[in-house]
Amino acid sequence: MSDSLRQIPLHDVHVALGAKIVPFAGFEMPVSYSGLIQEHLAVRNSVGIFDVSHMGEFRVRGAKALDLLQRITTNDVAALYDGKVQYSCLTNNMGGIVDDLLIYRRKEEDYFVVVNASNIEKDWNWFQQHNTEGAELENVSDEYSLFAVQGPKGVATMQKLTDLNLEEMPYYSFKEGTVAGIENILIATTGYTGAGGMEVYVPNDQAVAMWNAIMEAGAEFEIVPVGLGARDTLRTEMGYCLYGHDIDDSTSPIEAGLGWITKFNKEFTYSDFHKKLKENGVTRKLVGFEMIDRGIPRQHYEIMTAAGQIIGEVTSGTQSPSLNKGIGMGYVQTEYSKVGTEIYINIRNKYLKAVVVKLPFLK
Repeated sequence: MSDSLRQIPLHDVHVALGAKIVPFAGFEMPVSYSGLIQEHLAVRNSVGIFDVSHMGEFRVRGAKALDLLQRITTNDVAALYDGKVQYSCLTNNMGGIVDDLLIYRRKEEDYFVVVNASNIEKDWNWFQQHNTEGAELENVSDEYSLFAVQGPKGVATMQKLTDLNLEEMPYYSFKEGTVAGIENILIATTGYTGAGGMEVYVPNDQAVAMWNAIMEAGAEFEIVPVGLGARDTLRTEMGYCLYGHDIDDSTSPIEAGLGWITKFNKEFTYSDFHKKLKENGVTRKLVGFEMIDRGIPRQHYEIMTAAGQIIGEVTSGTQSPSLNKGIGMGYVQTEYSKVGTEIYINIRNKYLKAVVVKLPFLK
């Protein structure tokens, strides 16, 4: 591992568990433990725990907090209430996306923002650069560990550790309280798997204790630690975008199918551009496709017509453990984006047949 890579607080725990460690977003991260397919299916069928402590966290507070968030993010932050989470993105001055993120409203004038690990510095600079009204900003990325307890038994696992009523919590909401005997824990019904479950933010000095408590609570459900490999296959089955793959500095949220988090009842960075795209239509669209021929699509593979014309590029692709077939996402010219359209993926100079399908892949 390179000296410049950072380690998450539980690095030694993962090594002791036999994790395969790889560089990811500037960190040494566990990519798998028992094996990708086993970990993937554990999350779909029962429960798994991911250590995603590489993610970044900012606090945005004060009288100008809402003003700042409204100006730089695409979703309507004014629609949030205490205990509610919102998915959104930051747009740049060229019609692309700086990052996608989560906004937690703790109370009026107090927001907790979670950003992608690879973009922490970029996003922090973006927040500071646009903070012209004087919101109180704090980068607390180095203070928190984040565990995603995902799967149909995720809530039941966490419920054993707290008096907070987790079962009644709606999707994309959070509570703060005592979990596993540790006070002031933020626990949310969010995640990146589509399998249900919770995400738990914990101060670094309590991270080992929380991890051990969750592993013990989930033992009856055969909880397993899960790495980034299965995180990717799980999110791909749901058609969830990954920054640096399906969205980046050159993609509009409108092209990426993120119109639902792009609200034009307010102005945000370069909002006129995205509004025109929405009104006039886009020339390319992010679509999901399933392989008809046997093959695994990968990022940057060409998407073709039967005649061999290049009409787009794969942004994410994998062999789906749940569906046992190749699936992928990619941008195609709009006329080829209709569900049912046959396309071809250039895999090692073989044109393999695929079909455009409605997302998510896993119904």
